[in-house]
Amino acid sequence: MSDAYRRLDVSKQGTTEVAKFKDKKILDETALDELRVELLRLINDRQGLDLLLNFQNVEFMSSAVLGLLGQIHRKMGTLKGKLKMCSIHPQIYEVFKLTNLNKLFSIHKDEAEALAKF
Repeated sequence: MSDAYRRLDVSKQGTTEVAKFKDKKILDETALDELRVELLRLINDRQGLDLLLNFQNVEFMSSAVLGLLGQIHRKMGTLKGKLKMCSIHPQIYEVFKLTNLNKLFSIHKDEAEALAKF
């Protein structure tokens, strides 16, 4: 399945889709557009989908990524799905805290902890 994705490494853990970002830096518009397409393809109107976004590889990302995450969060909500995030580097997590997105998103220390919360 992950052959279809350039920016994401997608796997299945039980009933949960796990999307691990491949890029260390998500800064340019091209990367962001490709991520948007890949995430929306992954969600693809799947009712009740459990999706975990793993940020383990991401060291830097533009603020535009936060907008994309908000869009994905809303789409998941309309589909009655659950979205969780994990393994966010401390300096990136600071941005989530500054923007209060740490209260909007369900963010966990690592993949195992996040999977246990679905």
